[in-house]
Amino acid sequence: MNKNLVNKILITIGFLFIYRLLAYVPVPGVDTAVIASFFNSHQSDSLGLFNMFSGNAVKRMSIISLGIMPYITASIIMELLAATFPTLGQMKKERDGMVKYMQIIRYATIVITLIQAVGVSVGLQSLTGPSGNSAILADHNTFMLLSAVSMLAGTMLLMWIGEQITQSGIGNGISLIIFAGIVSAIPRAIGQTIEMVNTGAMSFITVIAIVVLILATVGIIIYVELGERRVPVTYAKKTMMQNQNKRVMNYIPIKVNLAGVIPVIFASAILMFPMTVLASSTNPTIQAIADFLNPNSYFFNFLTFMFVVFFAFFYASITFNAKDIADNLKRQGGFIPGIRTGNATKDFLNETASRLTFTGALYLGLVATLPFMIIKGMGVPFFFGGTAVLIVVQVALDTMRKIEAQIYMSKYETLSAVGL
Repeated sequence: MNKNLVNKILITIGFLFIYRLLAYVPVPGVDTAVIASFFNSHQSDSLGLFNMFSGNAVKRMSIISLGIMPYITASIIMELLAATFPTLGQMKKERDGMVKYMQIIRYATIVITLIQAVGVSVGLQSLTGPSGNSAILADHNTFMLLSAVSMLAGTMLLMWIGEQITQSGIGNGISLIIFAGIVSAIPRAIGQTIEMVNTGAMSFITVIAIVVLILATVGIIIYVELGERRVPVTYAKKTMMQNQNKRVMNYIPIKVNLAGVIPVIFASAILMFPMTVLASSTNPTIQAIADFLNPNSYFFNFLTFMFVVFFAFFYASITFNAKDIADNLKRQGGFIPGIRTGNATKDFLNETASRLTFTGALYLGLVATLPFMIIKGMGVPFFFGGTAVLIVVQVALDTMRKIEAQIYMSKYETLSAVGL
């Protein structure tokens, strides 16, 4: 393993370690014992889902309680606007414009973070522990200011950490932060399960069923993620040997899941935004709406499925540009056998990608919702769903691909240096 790759891995681990340390830094002026007691009774609802994605930072009322979700929400809004307004879409394609585009996302993240932070602080003011002691140890107005500033600082730090990992480390920084948050909850979940088996609250057969379900989900995810449609391409290449024309065959790989893990993360961010605000209110009507959006409900899983399918098609349309591929093939003298170059090739690639995206979108939607629906009646003591497994496996696969690419790149540079 080359030194450059080792440095990238160490940088990634170092930043993720800093992220985990931040999860233990509480917001000033809160009684963490009261908040922990409250979250212990809400492990299987919307708060449990939110806590899982934050790596238990919400339960500790850390300065990174809001996680990276405000940044993701801002990114979603900008992606939708870029797809709607051509001027903004063109800005994203230009180098200087991309700098402005990312700056707008950062400003939008600040606004979303402040809205959510104020909502959380208002909700905490009415929260009391089992003995009636308040979760707030400071004056309400002072606490609102402290919580807004500290949570904004925490989210900005996470955003910076994610960008540093992407630029200097291995893999996508934002995805790895979510990955680390989910994985950090696994040991505690295992411990809870073992304790429930020992006390008889959960049968050993149920544990085996959960393990089988997780392994089956992981297997399906790996199988589909590695699946691709290879569209054959022919390049007419003149060779000097025997003064005759020969054809060199190649292919265009089109993945079954073109959008990757982004649709699941986007759907989670969209659903978590209202849950964060609604869960902090004590109004009966708002509480009823929050209960309606509980992850244990069929409606929530239906919304998750629909959002995942929508974002799968939306993101695939952005990442796969059939026109650019068709134009590049035409310039390089390549063509798909039986398909005319130009618009015919573009239409063929679009049709192929659309069919694959339909299959990939259904797969993402089912994996994100079906496992949770299956184990709903098993009495699992923590929030579990295909969304968490999907994110963990996909991010792990993506990171492994990037590590392999770095290894191959270093081998190529070594061979080039020795003149081979």
